[in-house]
Amino acid sequence: MSVKTSCSHALLIFVGAAFGGFLSAHVWPSDSSAMAAMRHPKTITAEKFVMVDSAGKQRGAMQVSKDGMATVSLNDADGRDRAELRVAGDGSAGLGFFDQKGHELAVFGEGTDGHSGVRIFGPQGKQVAAFGSLPTGESALTLYDAGTGRARAGLGVAPKGEPALVLLDQSGADRAELSLRTDGRSGLALLDAQGKVIAGLPEIPSNAGSNQ
Repeated sequence: MSVKTSCSHALLIFVGAAFGGFLSAHVWPSDSSAMAAMRHPKTITAEKFVMVDSAGKQRGAMQVSKDGMATVSLNDADGRDRAELRVAGDGSAGLGFFDQKGHELAVFGEGTDGHSGVRIFGPQGKQVAAFGSLPTGESALTLYDAGTGRARAGLGVAPKGEPALVLLDQSGADRAELSLRTDGRSGLALLDAQGKVIAGLPEIPSNAGSNQ
């Protein structure tokens, strides 16, 4: 495997491990509520539960949609959705937190195929960082430009323990790659805006193409 191919694989690791579409939150049951449930065993069956404060404002809801999505949502005092926990009918799950404008702050998710990840967002709702893993052992961390939302750096580890670092320019083009193989050999590749290798270690043959 060439230096460029090995390093680019790390970026693909993240793309494969990334998840999306999960808007969720969490509920932390206290010991007191658990004990109360034991003292008063009761069962309530419904498709939706709504929690309100003393003024009658909605502060949370628990429901199952027609498409089989089970959701627990929590709202602030102004009724804004700040956290959600969702489990889809196919078993995929997500946990998310939101700011007062409704922008995502952090999302945690797991797919039915074992892909799992964490996404972090900036003040304007654009993704700034993400960490993902695959059931096959790949894992990767990707950092994004807070202004454009484009990936700028990726650090990944392949199933056999081969780490790789990828740096991208403002347009999202791969410009530099550093990798380390399991046998201890390292590689460095520098690329132009079109993806062609222009320099690297080990020495790259003069007739090397952009896919070397």
